[in-house]
Amino acid sequence: MPESLQQAVRDAADVSAITQLVLRERLSRDLGLWEQMRDCYHPDSVVRISWIEASGPEFVRRSQEMAERNVQASHRLGPVAVTLAGGRAIAQLGAIVDVPFKLDNTDVMLSSHVRLLLRAERREGVWRLSGFDAVYVRDEIAPAIPGQIVVVEPEALTGLRPSYRLLSYCFAKAGYPVPDNLAGVDRPDLVDALTAEVYGWVGLAPPR
Repeated sequence: MPESLQQAVRDAADVSAITQLVLRERLSRDLGLWEQMRDCYHPDSVVRISWIEASGPEFVRRSQEMAERNVQASHRLGPVAVTLAGGRAIAQLGAIVDVPFKLDNTDVMLSSHVRLLLRAERREGVWRLSGFDAVYVRDEIAPAIPGQIVVVEPEALTGLRPSYRLLSYCFAKAGYPVPDNLAGVDRPDLVDALTAEVYGWVGLAPPR
């Protein structure tokens, strides 16, 4: 078999392994499979999303605590695009994170639209996650029962970032304050900085 074909086969196997890793990590979160979720992360991994900045294992522990407090989440995931760079890789995908809440005695669904950037690294022949970041796009709230009215006073959202203001509003009520310096489409400078960091980690320049 020509070397170029052998490399193509190895690359395809790595892309498949990383794609399954990303899907397994998110599915484990949705289903509460905490040990399986923890196995998706390297011990020194870093997770930086709306409500937490911590290591991967600590993220899993805090996610379990959140679920036990009945702050649930489920994920609608888009296709995974993988960029390989030797023993490191970047996985990107669009996602919608659905979180049920109760606002003023009305059951609602908060939906946050994001682009996930995950860093994967192969150590001792096994791919695991080394980093988990998100770019926030927009969010929305809808009543769980059609016909009900959900009212959020505009004054309550003053000063909150447009790309994740409803998420910030709801999470603050649940005891999870959200910082205002996350990468979001309303702050292209922060998106560019995050993208440059992630691509620099694998030794590549961001695509143009």
